[in-house]
Amino acid sequence: MTSLNVEVLQNGSVNNDDLIMSGHELDEYDFSRFVDRPRLLNLERQRSCDERSLNDFPVGFSPHPSLRADYLGRAFDNPDSLYSPGRRSGCNTPMSHFGYGMMASDPHPMIAEAWDDLRRALVYFRGQPVGTIAALDSSDEKLNYDQVFVRDFVPSALAFLMNGEPEVVKNFLLKTLRLQGWEKKIDRFQLGEGVMPASFKVLHDPIRNTETLMADFGESAIGRVAPVDSGFWWIILLRAYTKSTGDMSLADKPECQKGIRLILSLCLSEGFDTFPTLLCADGCSMIDRRMGVYGYPIEIQALFFMALRCAMLLLKHDGPGKELIERIVKRLHALSYHMRNYFWLDLKQLNDIYRYKTEEYSHTAVNKFNVMPDSLPDWVMDFMPLHGGYFIGNIGPSHMDFRWFCLGNCIAILSSLATQEQSSAIMDLIESRWEELVGDMPLKVCYPAIENHEWRIVTGCDPKNTRWSYHCHTQPPLTYALKLNKSKF
Repeated sequence: MTSLNVEVLQNGSVNNDDLIMSGHELDEYDFSRFVDRPRLLNLERQRSCDERSLNDFPVGFSPHPSLRADYLGRAFDNPDSLYSPGRRSGCNTPMSHFGYGMMASDPHPMIAEAWDDLRRALVYFRGQPVGTIAALDSSDEKLNYDQVFVRDFVPSALAFLMNGEPEVVKNFLLKTLRLQGWEKKIDRFQLGEGVMPASFKVLHDPIRNTETLMADFGESAIGRVAPVDSGFWWIILLRAYTKSTGDMSLADKPECQKGIRLILSLCLSEGFDTFPTLLCADGCSMIDRRMGVYGYPIEIQALFFMALRCAMLLLKHDGPGKELIERIVKRLHALSYHMRNYFWLDLKQLNDIYRYKTEEYSHTAVNKFNVMPDSLPDWVMDFMPLHGGYFIGNIGPSHMDFRWFCLGNCIAILSSLATQEQSSAIMDLIESRWEELVGDMPLKVCYPAIENHEWRIVTGCDPKNTRWSYHCHTQPPLTYALKLNKSKF
């Protein structure tokens, strides 16, 4: 068992600056050190936006990725500089570099408009802001865009934290924590106690002059599926809040500690699964429609890994907290080994798969998942560059989903699930396949799009998931995300 070298404060919480877990040395050392960050590529020659409309942007929104890479490279030299946005005058704050805060000296008109829209999207409960609605769209009352989604609010919350406005984030964290304690039933079936809501809305009663919260744990969602990622996003956002504000009092509250433990009790529970990854059904994450990601999608595993790391920094070292931290450490080691070895794909691994023998049995089997070489899609060899690689979308018995999923791979880098070499390889892949993954349209969430008969089988002929549809295969750029485009991820 790997020991934890931590400093425990008088109130029982962990010193966050001393307990920062290692990334690519995860399997050999403890979680108490930062490692060198992956090198960042110069993508200056790659452009996907209209430069004429972006030339006036501040550095953070420059169409020249090399400028962003320089900023990130400097920031990672001193990791704490990434988490001090509340200090408006700090030279190392994201706001001072990106310039999109309301106090920026000369914000671009598009950024100012985005902030105006973001503020119009704020939802208030009894006079306090508690989140932002999913989209500023009232064209169809049947849509749930008027609700505060946990996963959708996270980018908005990060923007508020970077702008030195943490109050709305704190209110959101407390309100969703309160909703976690509600009784949760879907068609007479009792959900786990730790499930966080997918979304909530504020109901106004003009007659009684009262306001109440109504949460959706999946009983109203398309497909009637409970969210698997909401709890992870909540833990990650709580960590972002404490790091941004330096205020550990919120995380130290008994109700917050209990909320973290309840979430972890769900995802760390023992069952029949022999994998350290987390089982996830279609519609439980990212989008509420089928994309053929049932099993162990990369996005959920990367979120799971990141949430476990954040939970280690938030949990107190009391009785139940100490026990959970020990379980987290064991799971992190197993999860990182599993993901880095079985989900990773590069040219060497691809050639090895082509030469797999099947029906192998014993501990010495190379083809552990019994993947048939004939199941490799035609496009994957052309897509894989000479230098580069990525985490595939999913893996299970006799099945490998070779599709590229942007969110999971990016979170794998941010959370250090990817090793230093793998992080560089992912960026090499993006650079080499820029035209396919970015081109002249928003960044692809999933590549390639499924087509024809395969699309009919996988999606159930869902018209919102047609090939290259905005709903499931593309990601809006940051400017549009701030403007609350209707698309979710």
